[in-house]
Amino acid sequence: MIDERMRPADQTHPIDLTTTRQRWRAKFAGHVIADSDDAIVLHEAGAPAMIYFPRGDVSTEYMSSSNSRSHCPYKGDASYLSILMDGDMVEDVAWSYLDPYPAMDLIAGRIAFYPDKVEIYAVDDATVNPRHHDQRPVNDVVRHTDSGGGRSQA
Repeated sequence: MIDERMRPADQTHPIDLTTTRQRWRAKFAGHVIADSDDAIVLHEAGAPAMIYFPRGDVSTEYMSSSNSRSHCPYKGDASYLSILMDGDMVEDVAWSYLDPYPAMDLIAGRIAFYPDKVEIYAVDDATVNPRHHDQRPVNDVVRHTDSGGGRSQA
């Protein structure tokens, strides 16, 4: 059954969904609450890009469903999440389209955050997972370590 409230994205209201392997994070009150290299970037009609995180990459143990709901004629019905962290409850920091319109299936169940409530930023994966290229190979270290008898352990 087609929802009468649905409007397809078009030239007057373009929506672009992009899969990315760029690592993205969301930070709230100094705590990283989302970290993913499987985010979806949604560009909609000249609005700032929104990052949709897979639910499994979000620390939902700090979140609860709020009573807020909204409807987008292009995406469908959204439900909202509040966060409780360090004793502070902040309402409606994120939203999710659990069952979006078919053209928006890529964001189904994913979570997006309000950028004025949660810091969202791209992360250089090499910074997160350094490769330690500046360290000597283990064999070089072992060859130059002796047991006290003056001979190499190699």
